Amino acid sequence: MSSPSVQTLQLACPAKLNLFLHIIGRRPDGYHLLQSVFQLIDWCDTLSLQWIPEKEIRRINPIPGVPPEEDLVVRAAHLLMELGQVDGGVEIALKKEIPMGAGLGGGSSDAASTLIGLNYLWKLNLDIPTLSELGLKLGADVPFFIFGQNAFVEGIGEQISGISLETKDFLVIFPKQGIVTADIFKDSDLTRDHAPITIDGFLAEPMSFQSNDCQAVAMRMNPEVKQALDWIAEVMPNSRPRMSGSGSSVFAVLEPHADTAKLENLLQNLPKGWVGRIVRGLNKNPAYNLISSE
Repeated sequence: MSSPSVQTLQLACPAKLNLFLHIIGRRPDGYHLLQSVFQLIDWCDTLSLQWIPEKEIRRINPIPGVPPEEDLVVRAAHLLMELGQVDGGVEIALKKEIPMGAGLGGGSSDAASTLIGLNYLWKLNLDIPTLSELGLKLGADVPFFIFGQNAFVEGIGEQISGISLETKDFLVIFPKQGIVTADIFKDSDLTRDHAPITIDGFLAEPMSFQSNDCQAVAMRMNPEVKQALDWIAEVMPNSRPRMSGSGSSVFAVLEPHADTAKLENLLQNLPKGWVGRIVRGLNKNPAYNLISSE
């Protein structure tokens, strides 16, 4: 068995923000139909892939409390290996920075980067549609991270249209306790009949679309979501903070001349267990160049 010319990859796995999130209906199988704009940000996990000659998947430094069968990077690696024709295996290490259960897509981004990285390392030459189809088996947000660019997202997350967004900075706060997405979507009080919008409608008036249909339910489940929203509203008046995804992270756009030094100082005194960052929007997933759409 010959070793590949590239044996090690290290990839940044970016988080995302939902600039808005509308739930416009429900499929007969129970899955919710949504519309959202996904914005990549530079809050990243770090994925390391090391080729090994044995046809094995070895997980280094597993996440405490997450068994292998629930670990998205392990599941992603197995999906690719099951396609066959894989020369060798992989050791996977993951440095987590993005909080879990935060609505920032960290696990989905990790899974997407695993698919992209191993597709390159194992020389499988699978294209974006094929990898996206595999990714959808792991989670609704995974195809977006494989797509690799900011996007208007519809359906259950599989209908993705790239859009150009102005580069902005954001204040993001994770208020300690995550939220289980499934709990949000099965709640009887969840809004499920938001009127659909169009991409052109969003691009014409992006400031008009800043609501999140999951937010009210999340605030009831986790009161600290509201506390975090109130914290941002106090330190950044008129900023219209909102929640990302199914929570529990909240965020607001920074004005171009915002006093970031003052905000950074305030972030040092968040309530115990909260995590806050000033982040910058990205235009592309750093792993994007490893994959071909041809």
